Amino acid sequence: MSLSAIYFDLDGTLVDSEHLHAVSWNKVLAMFDLHFSETEFCQQFAGKPTLEAAKVLVEEHQLGLSASALAKKKHIVFAEISKLHLPALLPGAKALLAWCREQGLKVALVTGSAKEEAHSILTGHDLAKYFDVIFTRDDVEQPKPHPEPYLRAIAHFSLTASSGLAVEDTVTGSSSAKSAELYTVVVPNKYSLSADFSHADSRCSSLLDVQALIASKL
Repeated sequence: MSLSAIYFDLDGTLVDSEHLHAVSWNKVLAMFDLHFSETEFCQQFAGKPTLEAAKVLVEEHQLGLSASALAKKKHIVFAEISKLHLPALLPGAKALLAWCREQGLKVALVTGSAKEEAHSILTGHDLAKYFDVIFTRDDVEQPKPHPEPYLRAIAHFSLTASSGLAVEDTVTGSSSAKSAELYTVVVPNKYSLSADFSHADSRCSSLLDVQALIASKL
């Protein structure tokens, strides 16, 4: 396997933002007298794009507004909160991105977050400079777990899937990458540790381990 490109997820993979997503959702859902614990919310919705989570919430709880309107409220709240309480990078994230660039690899960000949500994190941590291309939920018609986000990133580089490796932390994201025929590495977050990742090619416990894995395939 000769690697030419690395495709990274954002939330839960490079940045510890699942908590902030849960807080943002609870702030929005408070107007409907709904509340989820961080654990139950993340176990159900971690890795799912905001609009898809909104569709489930609107249907299950009969919220009386459109999923797109609910998702918009959450986007705004998340962007506001993340400016005040920027979620931390996961250990080794920035070093891994810089190292990938040093190796001459193409680097893509493929996230299920909306553009405004991703922007607040990328700006706060000065991460955009590490990516050759960024695909958000707003850039695709069919989000993860559909393969479209990764297929679009692969096509952008004019490469084959066999020359790429994806790094994910949830079943939703890893299923998307694997369906795009990328070599798929999972680094489970604390909410996805017990998930079934049997479809993935490799499982790592940290981004440092991911770097070692990538190095072994260069």
